[in-house]
Amino acid sequence: MITKSILVNQFSASLDLTFTETDFPRFAQDEVLIKTAFCGVNFPDLLIAQGKYQFRPDLPFSPGQEVSGEVVAVGTWVDHVQVGDRVMASMGWGGFTELAVAKGSNTYLIPPEVSLKDASAILESYATALYALKDRAMMKPGETLLVLGASGGTGTAAVQLGRVFGSKVIAVASTEEKRAFCLQNGAHEVASPGEELKEQIKQLGGADVIFDSVGGAQSEAVFRTLKPGGRHLVVGFASGEVPSIPFNLPLLKSASIVGVFWGAFWRNAPEDNRRNVLMLLRWFAEGKLSINVTKTYPLADAKKALEDLMNRRVSGKIVLEV
Repeated sequence: MITKSILVNQFSASLDLTFTETDFPRFAQDEVLIKTAFCGVNFPDLLIAQGKYQFRPDLPFSPGQEVSGEVVAVGTWVDHVQVGDRVMASMGWGGFTELAVAKGSNTYLIPPEVSLKDASAILESYATALYALKDRAMMKPGETLLVLGASGGTGTAAVQLGRVFGSKVIAVASTEEKRAFCLQNGAHEVASPGEELKEQIKQLGGADVIFDSVGGAQSEAVFRTLKPGGRHLVVGFASGEVPSIPFNLPLLKSASIVGVFWGAFWRNAPEDNRRNVLMLLRWFAEGKLSINVTKTYPLADAKKALEDLMNRRVSGKIVLEV
């Protein structure tokens, strides 16, 4: 039996992807086979396809870290979902395909209030942001949250969750249109990147927590705006540049640089992660959070979706429809 998939044939900055037929995937006793309805598209998918991520899968492989769809088979060790259930799931790669395999530990029933399309865009962005703010920053009501890359998928989630946590949220985005999007998404204040960013943030009172999925030169600039005891969350490096921050800065500010790797969290602490995801799903059902899926592409146009992400042509979340 065969299925259709997007495959990375070789690592390339220009994205060497094909839409082709592949063998029916095998799955293990602790895994779930999902007939994919939608695939979330995330910045790590782009980096993995280019060979720039923390790990490199064996070639050829299908990128894609999150899907929604219907369970078609379950391993014998999986008992919380069954054939026919609507589920969402996250994996390291392998999502841009008609039939996806996910660990049962990171597969979740979708509440009736959440659509299949929206469910495909929750885990990588919202679960990462919740892990960052709740477990790594231990954010408290009344604190100020600064979000870099605030118009992107993970940034959008961080802005919304900051509001849920009772924070003042400052969103940093590169264009006037994206800053307007951030305000519509719940940010209290906005700022623009560049040479004046540090002064903009200082004029707004500084930050207690920085959510940084961008990296690059901005990281040191905003670290200098942290209040005493502040936490700088290192979430990713969408700029392509890993920053170097002088160690005297956290010393002088009694501030912390805190790593956030949700992929390791869900693998190493699956029960803690499940509690977080169920909390998110409850907030979505209650209307406290809302997905901003701004564009949908057919699966065959995965390269176009990743190129739009690479060239910063999208705000919010984008998904592939299978």
